Amino acid sequence: MSERSDLRRSNRGDSCHSGSTDRGAGRSALDESIASSRSRRTFLQGLTVAGAAGIGLTGTTNASDPYDRYYDEYGSVVDVVDAGADDTGRESITPVLEDLRADDTLFVFPEGEYFMDEQFRFTGFENVGFVGENATLVPADYHAFDGPQYRLFRLGVSYRPGRRLRFEGFDVDQTAPDTGIRTIEAYVSDRLEVRDVTVHGQHDSGTWGPGLFNVTDPDGWGIVERFRAPDGGEWAENTPNADRWRGPIGIEANQNQGTLEFRRCWLGAFPNNGLYAAGGDGEIVVSGGLYKNSNGANIRVGGHGSEIRWPTIEIDDTRPNDRSQRGIRIENGRNIEIYGAAIDITSPKPTSHAVSVMNTCESARIENTTIRMRGSDVNHGIVLSPKCGKTAIVDTEITHETAGGYPLWIRASDRTEQIVAEHLTVTGRAGDGGGFRDGIRCERNNCRFSHVDVTQYGRDGVDRNAVVNTASDVTIYRSELRASQYPYVDIGTDALVRDSDLESAGGHSAVCLYSSSRNPSFKKNRLADGIRDLGANGVTTWDNSYS
Repeated sequence: MSERSDLRRSNRGDSCHSGSTDRGAGRSALDESIASSRSRRTFLQGLTVAGAAGIGLTGTTNASDPYDRYYDEYGSVVDVVDAGADDTGRESITPVLEDLRADDTLFVFPEGEYFMDEQFRFTGFENVGFVGENATLVPADYHAFDGPQYRLFRLGVSYRPGRRLRFEGFDVDQTAPDTGIRTIEAYVSDRLEVRDVTVHGQHDSGTWGPGLFNVTDPDGWGIVERFRAPDGGEWAENTPNADRWRGPIGIEANQNQGTLEFRRCWLGAFPNNGLYAAGGDGEIVVSGGLYKNSNGANIRVGGHGSEIRWPTIEIDDTRPNDRSQRGIRIENGRNIEIYGAAIDITSPKPTSHAVSVMNTCESARIENTTIRMRGSDVNHGIVLSPKCGKTAIVDTEITHETAGGYPLWIRASDRTEQIVAEHLTVTGRAGDGGGFRDGIRCERNNCRFSHVDVTQYGRDGVDRNAVVNTASDVTIYRSELRASQYPYVDIGTDALVRDSDLESAGGHSAVCLYSSSRNPSFKKNRLADGIRDLGANGVTTWDNSYS
């Protein structure tokens, strides 16, 4: 073990190891060495995707000594290669790490490849760190992995967490068959910092997904920044571990009690949710990032005061086993906020809702969010489950061009908390598949719609309605409703429409009142072509125009 004062980066060029301070030359030489001895493996040196830099998925590193700023935080700093770890990818480094295990230590991995064929476990520590300088972890395949075939690093457990942990700067080469494995599992009480971890290759062994993170103390905090697994995971039935349900989760954080932020992460298609952080009582923050094509939900969040801010979610591919590729699912908590999300769904198959507010969500706010949905099957936009609590939808746009479905569906409920939609815009030409042909379907009492702009002209001549109300005590205020059939349909009780503009593009009346409608009121509106009354009771009209 080397003390801080004994660690000299200037001597790395004189070392017999294959690492180098010249990152380009060192990588080239290393690749040639690995190719000659392990031709089965093709190393992916980088990830390229259009616009990745624009959403913050690229990072920069100081090639000279990127981690010296951390040295004063630890009693000892260890260069694992100087301490005996092989950096050519030929011999497992786990036995060396076992010998080096010590608290209050920063373990530095110089440039190179580090083969691991068994788990490294360290629990109950006070302060440890693992940092890589262009370092690549290479897991053994599922059949050759010794011991639990689940993880490379197990750092803390729920009943004996670590206190402070840093884990940064690693590529993980899973491009060989059956090498998918959890890179890091961490339970930390006070401070968790994980940055710049990129998994190359599909997670195809059927083991647990790439990352699990939990802050165990309510006063603790953590950040997982630029954790990337863009190639996703294989369904369990197509892996050596076929007895698992579905397959891996991208990132899991279901026992979090503190504040845990996921910043600019990137996840591809996983069989069992992308980011799954819904099981704890702590606060989850999702900040930016790209999430694509996962089954279940791409972002699934719970907790108290959790936030999902500015993520990009794309669903453009559906595999045969995918059943429900929701964009965002919120649950198991209160005061959960979605802000600035961009959700783009173009897969031709049904992929489930863009946003789901589940029964166990006590209160939520969806603001400044953009949803675009296209495809040849039925699909819904924002869906509020029957038992969810108070929800506000503000400054949000939904473009809905599927074969059918509701851009906003407020499902029937016996709960009385108010649902509010303000400055909501709904556009697009959708069909009427499955009988779902309404822009907003309101089935819950005590809903308020203010400054809502709904245009539903229908695909290929299909008749669609702008708003259909089946509930009681619903108000529509200062809104514009356009539809190929009826702008407003009432089947409920005590609805009020005022100061709004309603017009049908298909020659229908602005309003259709069914015989079950009770006490609807229309005040100071423009109702083009009037009201079609099929037997409603207690209709009130005042100061409307009908041109």
